[in-house]
Amino acid sequence: MKHQTNRQGETARFAELFTPKLVTVLREGYGAAQLRADAIAGLTVAIVALPLSMAIAIASGATPAQGLYTAIVGGFLVSLLGGSRFQIGGPAGAFIVLVAATVAQHGIEGLILATFLSGLMLAAVGFLRLGTFIKFIPFPVTVGFTAGIAVIIFASQIKELFGLTLAHEPGELLEKIPALWDARTSLTPAALSLSVVTMAIILGLRRWRPHWPGMLIAVGATAGATAMFALPVPTIGTKFGGLPSSLPVPELPRISMENVVEVLPAAISFTLLGAIESLLSAVVADGMTGRRHRSNCELVAQGVANVGSSLFGGFCVTGTIARTATNVRAGAHGPVAGMLHALFLLLFMLAAAPLASYIPLAALAGVLVIVAWNMIEKPAIAVLVRSGWGEATVLGATFFLTIFRDLTEAIVVGFALGSVLFIHRMSRTTDVATDSAFVGRDEPDTANPRGEYHEEQAANPDVVIFRITGALFFGAAASIGSVLDRIQDTHKALIVDFSAVPFLDSTGANMIDGLAQEARKQGVALWLTGANRDIQRVFVTHGLKRPLVHYATTVDEALAEVRDGVSTNREDA
Repeated sequence: MKHQTNRQGETARFAELFTPKLVTVLREGYGAAQLRADAIAGLTVAIVALPLSMAIAIASGATPAQGLYTAIVGGFLVSLLGGSRFQIGGPAGAFIVLVAATVAQHGIEGLILATFLSGLMLAAVGFLRLGTFIKFIPFPVTVGFTAGIAVIIFASQIKELFGLTLAHEPGELLEKIPALWDARTSLTPAALSLSVVTMAIILGLRRWRPHWPGMLIAVGATAGATAMFALPVPTIGTKFGGLPSSLPVPELPRISMENVVEVLPAAISFTLLGAIESLLSAVVADGMTGRRHRSNCELVAQGVANVGSSLFGGFCVTGTIARTATNVRAGAHGPVAGMLHALFLLLFMLAAAPLASYIPLAALAGVLVIVAWNMIEKPAIAVLVRSGWGEATVLGATFFLTIFRDLTEAIVVGFALGSVLFIHRMSRTTDVATDSAFVGRDEPDTANPRGEYHEEQAANPDVVIFRITGALFFGAAASIGSVLDRIQDTHKALIVDFSAVPFLDSTGANMIDGLAQEARKQGVALWLTGANRDIQRVFVTHGLKRPLVHYATTVDEALAEVRDGVSTNREDA
C-alpha cells in the first residue's frame, strides 16, 4: 500500500513538473478579454519576428524561407507545450555562429539532421530533470559568450552592409578581416546607403516612437525604395528567388549512422546553447511578470519544437529574449499569444511572399547590426570588470574563446575557470579552530546567543525575514533565488540576512539585484543585514545602493527602523 502511495505521489509530481503552462492558463479561465490581449500581443511579436527570422536565417547560411519555417513551426510548438507563459520561440541571433559553421561543414541537410538530434537531446535533458543544472552557468560566462557572439554577428554582416564583392568569405574572424579589407574597392554606395537608412529608422523610431515596429518599417521602406528606383543591390528575390507561398510537406531528415556521427558535435552544441538561451529567456520573462516557469517542461517543449522545425526544413529553435520581452510588454496573457504569433507569421508568408522579393540584403544586415549591439550587455560587462580580476578573467576568457575558437569550448573553459575561482575564494573563507573536539560538546544557549525571540516579529505579516546560510555563488543562486522571489506586495519590508554568508560572487549579487528591482516594483522595502565588508563591496559594485536597498548591521536593527518608518523617510528624502 505504501509502495502504491509513493508511486501515485511520483506520478502526480511528474504531471505537475511537465504540465504545459497553456493547460494552467486554461484551467484558470480563458475568455474573450484574454483572447483579445493575446491576439494583440501575438500580432505585435509577429511584426517584430518577420524581418528578424529572415535576417537570422540569411546570416546563418540558410534561406529566408527556412527562417520563417523555424519561427512558425517551432514558435507554435514552444508556446503550445512550454513551461513558460510568455516564451516566444524561433531562430535566435545567438545561434548564427554555430548554424553557419554547421552549414559550411555539413550542408543544409546536415544542419537539419543536427537540429533533429538536438531536439531529441533537449527533450531527454528535460525528462531527466537536468534543467536545474543549466542554471549553474556563472553570470560572467553568459555575458562573455553573448558579447562574443555579437561581435561575430557584426563581422558576418560587413560584406552586406557595404555591398562588397568577395569570391569567398572566410569563416574565421582573423581570416575574414583581411579578406574584407582587400575587397574594399568593391563597395556599393547604394547598399551602404540602405544599411545606414535602415539603422537610422530603427534607432530613430526607438527613441521617438518606441511602440512602433521599427524593424518592419525600416525593412519595408528600404524594400520600397529598392523596387521604385531599381537600385543595384542584392535582394531576397535575386539571391533566393523569393519566398514560398506555403509550408513544405514534412519529412524526416536522412538518418544514417555515418551522418549522425558527423553532425553529433554540432547537435550537442545546439543542445547546450539552446538550453541556456531558452532558460535565460524564461527567467527574463519571470522577472518582468513575477511568474515562475517550469524549466524541465520548457526544455521538453524546446526539444519537440526542434524536431518539428527539422521536419519542415527549419533549423534551431530556442526561446528568444527580445521577442519574449516584446510579448510581455504588449500585454500577453499566456501561451496563446505565442501560438497566434506563429499563425500571424504564416499568414504574412502566404499573403506577402511576392513583396518579400524586393527586400535588400543590406537592410537585413542593418537589422542584425542593431540586434548584435543590443546583445552586448554593456552595464553588466562594466560591473564584472570592476568586480575584480576573477570575474574579469572568466568574462575575458569566455569572450575571446567565443570569437577566436569555439562557443562550446568557451562555455566549458569559462565554467571551469568560474569553478576554480569559486574554490579559491572558498579556501580563503575556511578557518581552523584550535582545541575543538571532533564531536561538538553540548553547551548552554548562552555560549552562542542568537538574540531574544519575539513572537510578534515572527508573526508580523508586514515583514518577511530570510536568513541565508553558506556561500551564495552561482551554484546556489538559482535555488535561493526561487525562494526569495516569493515576495508579495502585501508586505511592508523584506529583510535578507547575510550574517552567515562567508562569500558572494557576481551571480549571487546579480540575483539579489533582480530581487531588489522586483521589490521596488512591488513597493516593498528591501533590507540587507549582517553583510561583511567584502560582500558589501560586491553589492555596491553591482549598484545595490540606497534608495534601492537599505543596510543594517543586524535583523533587529532593520526591524526597528522598519517600525519607525526609516525606510519610507529615506525614500522621500
